[in-house]
Amino acid sequence: MLTPTSMTWSTLRQTEFPICARWVFLNHAAVAPLSNRARRAMEWLLDDVTRNGTANAGQWHQCYQRCREAAARLVGAKPTDIALLKNTTEGLGVVANGLDWREGDNVVSCNVEFPANIYPWMNLARRGVDLRLVPERDGRVPFEDIEAALDARTRVLALSFVEFGSGFRHDLERLGALCASRGVLFVVDAIQGLGVFPVDVAAQQIDALSADGHKWLLAPEGCALFYCTPALREQLEVVNVGWWGVVNASDYLNYDFTLRPDARRFESGTLNTVGVYGLTAAIELLLELDLDRVAARVLELTDHLCEGLLGKGCELLSSRVAGEASGIVSFVPPSEDPRAFVTRAEGEGIIIACRDRRVRVSPHCYNDESDLNALLALL
Repeated sequence: MLTPTSMTWSTLRQTEFPICARWVFLNHAAVAPLSNRARRAMEWLLDDVTRNGTANAGQWHQCYQRCREAAARLVGAKPTDIALLKNTTEGLGVVANGLDWREGDNVVSCNVEFPANIYPWMNLARRGVDLRLVPERDGRVPFEDIEAALDARTRVLALSFVEFGSGFRHDLERLGALCASRGVLFVVDAIQGLGVFPVDVAAQQIDALSADGHKWLLAPEGCALFYCTPALREQLEVVNVGWWGVVNASDYLNYDFTLRPDARRFESGTLNTVGVYGLTAAIELLLELDLDRVAARVLELTDHLCEGLLGKGCELLSSRVAGEASGIVSFVPPSEDPRAFVTRAEGEGIIIACRDRRVRVSPHCYNDESDLNALLALL
């Protein structure tokens, strides 16, 4: 069992994130840097395969299970309800393509979702399923508007934990209770919140959750965790069936087409082993740091940033209401094109992003006030 660490943020920065020696990196909502711990874990695997081939393959399988256990702790689930997939999109597709849809069904989402959580549902139009997009209003997607969009034919509410452009954080517990009361499946794209804010899939009544590791989890690209309830798992047709998803996966010529009883049925083939090693180490680091502590630190940093931005005359587009604020802050500079500002910042060693004609800044817990002050100085 992992135990919380008393490591200071300064020590974490110095020991785990060498990127700080060269860059002020404030773009964790895109592709985050790796920690030394994640890098070492992947280097071990690469060295092992280089020197030993498959001699230690048993250890790889132990790491798969260790990753499922760490991911389960992260979201408050059981390891048997966790599958290791390629990316967020694949997990959302497991649900979108696996449900028994009927013509006239609908899915509710919002009009500022990242495309990964739009196209799998839009693709269902050929099956007579309607996608309803609740509009954003002043950087928020009000609960009441979402509630009003649900009707008797709504099968799924599909939302991001945190919206990628504005940083608006949905109240998962309130939305989960709403879905449970209406008999609607609650599907969450968690990639922009998982790794900063605690998640409890049981308390929040989440039916399915998907998140790649390369953003706030500080893990490599191409390796994701997928959760779904046992009840939903039995409803879903496994569309992408493969050799790894059946009970006798290692008995190659015994063609027993019996799916695994747990979430591993969705792992169709060979896993991204090097990615799993990195993801495991990254999740375990965050668990040691304690997600409540990480969340408080990130909100402290973004509060500092927002205060500075308002003092510089910027237009702040991210909600800072308690429970809605996140690690993403979007703003418009007072007298400079956002894209030009992002380019100028990179020239000064500061990595941020431009999304939808806004500057987007996304610090993590190892950043400090000096990083944010360097950005503010450019304004």
